Amino acid sequence: MITIKKYTEADKTNWDYYVMQHSQGTIFHLTRWKKVIEKTFGHKSHYLIAVENIVGRGQGSEIREQRTETRNPVVGILPLFRIRSFIFGNYLVSVPFAELGGVLADDKNVERMLLDRAIEMAEEMKCDYIELRNQEQIENLPAKSLYYNFRRKIYSDPDQNMQAIPRKARRMIRRGIKFGLYSESGIHLLHDFYEILAKSYHQLGTPIFSKRFFRTFLDEFGTDAQILVVYDKKGTSVAGVLSFFYKDQVLPFYAGSLFEYRKLSSNDFMYWELMSYGSENGYKIFDFGRSKIDTGSYHFKRHWGFKPVPLFYQYHLNRINELPNLSPANPKYQKKIELWKKMPFKVTKILGPPIAKYLA
Repeated sequence: MITIKKYTEADKTNWDYYVMQHSQGTIFHLTRWKKVIEKTFGHKSHYLIAVENIVGRGQGSEIREQRTETRNPVVGILPLFRIRSFIFGNYLVSVPFAELGGVLADDKNVERMLLDRAIEMAEEMKCDYIELRNQEQIENLPAKSLYYNFRRKIYSDPDQNMQAIPRKARRMIRRGIKFGLYSESGIHLLHDFYEILAKSYHQLGTPIFSKRFFRTFLDEFGTDAQILVVYDKKGTSVAGVLSFFYKDQVLPFYAGSLFEYRKLSSNDFMYWELMSYGSENGYKIFDFGRSKIDTGSYHFKRHWGFKPVPLFYQYHLNRINELPNLSPANPKYQKKIELWKKMPFKVTKILGPPIAKYLA
């Protein structure tokens, strides 16, 4: 018999074990991601877990009881957060501030049970919709074609990694080396990384998260999170990235560079340094993350030889009739973006975090 219930702290070990063993499990499904969101923003989680009761009565029950001691009873999970904003609406999302999320299940029946319970919750909470960030498409749910993922194998041989990169990108990497760029890694670089990211976000017209958000990631993920900062030959920090490490994968996730130094090829150099770090430490996959189609980052990753693979962001509409569009590419946000770019940088660092906490 399968039961759908709310996650409790007692489920933490079984939940994370299930994620790690599932073929579509991601770092975003882990309970550590949940803790970061709760600690930083205070958004309320509504994690659902499907458990199988394999203990029966009658003959053979002793054998089944022994199995429960060694077998993980979890057969499916659905991590959900409720986001409530006057500007952006009231909705459930799996998972906020993440590339992926959605249901992990042993089979379609469990998947359906979890989705049905999530729909019931959305109705009870009077949410506008549910957003699921899936790797694979779920039948009978409307999908949005907006984001693409980019990932590729990391080789143990540095020369092989370099040759796998198209000629133009290789030239940009060598250009960065010629200009004397160098990198440093470590959590002690949080200040330099944050200043770069805040300036980069300001130049893009995007509100910046609080520094506490990134510090909490470093605290919760430990050695599975790292900062890399690129400096020019004068010691000026010009680019930075906060990366996660999951199983055999390197995931550069939050990254920024200063526009005025991009002539130094700081972005290309930064990702080459990170890829080299992954190669030296035995990682097998470089996950370049998601990008919106036809954006600068989308084309940058393609020029590095990565092939775009669509992500399926799917929805259950509860109190609205059209798919939500909270993307900065939405024309209705363009004036606000241009206004944000014109605001003083110091002001955006103060006003940004209260807004960014709802940009899930």
